[in-house]
Amino acid sequence: MSFVDYRVYVLIKFAAMDIIVETPKGSAQKYSYDKDLKLFRFQKVLAAGLVFPFDFGFIPGTRGEDGDPLDVMVISEYQGWPGCVMDVRIIGCLPATETYARKTIRNDRYIAILEQSAAYDRVVTLEDLPSTLIDSIRLFFSTYLQAEGKTIRWETELNALKAMEQIKTSL
Repeated sequence: MSFVDYRVYVLIKFAAMDIIVETPKGSAQKYSYDKDLKLFRFQKVLAAGLVFPFDFGFIPGTRGEDGDPLDVMVISEYQGWPGCVMDVRIIGCLPATETYARKTIRNDRYIAILEQSAAYDRVVTLEDLPSTLIDSIRLFFSTYLQAEGKTIRWETELNALKAMEQIKTSL
């Protein structure tokens, strides 16, 4: 590892942030945070056979084009629950646009690693993960959205530094 690579590794490894889990890993039910009630609401049941492959939630204090906080999927061997605060490091972003009823919006999926993860402790950017895992995450979201009558168009993934820059602009 070169000195520049080491500096990037240190910057990313120690740039942890809190996220809030909405839907836990393995769940076939989608939950969402209700801002008015300040509680989690049972939103819907996923199509038969679909479950969230990892914990899914949001980055508090951010706002995406859809008006909601930015989405994040947390890769870990552990499982949270709705409302669980997790300390994570962002390793990249899967930029995407969704289309429904002729309306297209940007709705990126940020990818993070749980800081307490032993299995993924050396992962600091998307390139450190097997491409099959990233493909599986894309397939999950594509299938999930298709079942709702939506289409998704994936763009070129962002590495950890670019993803963090993008998050900062949405604060």
